[in-house]
Amino acid sequence: METTKLQKSVESRGWSFKSFATGAEAAEYLTGELAGETVGIGGCGTAEAIGLYDRLKAVCPDVAWHWKEEDMYAARVRAMRGDAYVCSANAVAETGEIVNIDGMGNRLAATLFGHKRVYIIAGRNKLCPDLDAAIYRARNVAAPLRARSMNKKTPCAVGELKCHDCRAPERVCCGMTILMYKMMGMEKCELIMIDEDLGM
Repeated sequence: METTKLQKSVESRGWSFKSFATGAEAAEYLTGELAGETVGIGGCGTAEAIGLYDRLKAVCPDVAWHWKEEDMYAARVRAMRGDAYVCSANAVAETGEIVNIDGMGNRLAATLFGHKRVYIIAGRNKLCPDLDAAIYRARNVAAPLRARSMNKKTPCAVGELKCHDCRAPERVCCGMTILMYKMMGMEKCELIMIDEDLGM
């Protein structure tokens, strides 16, 4: 995975940048970064794939992740109050923008405000040449795959794998963010790329 252009683009936007060959290396790095902190995790297949939750539970006083708790809503709220927040991206543009689509909005909100530090982890499959391609990937690849994995009855999940801009009650793409620059007031925003195909 060639990341020279991406690193330059991301750093010019105020973000920090790290690149790892494997998910295990990225998880080890994040464990060291976040030890002793309260951490929230957004819906994130990448975090699941690299075993991040168990690693953080061993070194952090609280790790809030709705995928791991019975009261999913309460876990989402608690995740909004942590020192740091970790999630993935639906797409990362080589020009430096990070695109996410969400159904409930907790992941979008958490990357915009309220945390001292935000870490976005993404596999090489999320990398796109520019913002238009990143938006296309988020809408026509990531969101339909997520809807299908959740057994939703949306057109993108049961039919052709693409966005139909539906009005289905089970729609998983209710909002989209484009992170263009490090948000004001945050100590650190970091993009972590992994040279593996991870997440949707």
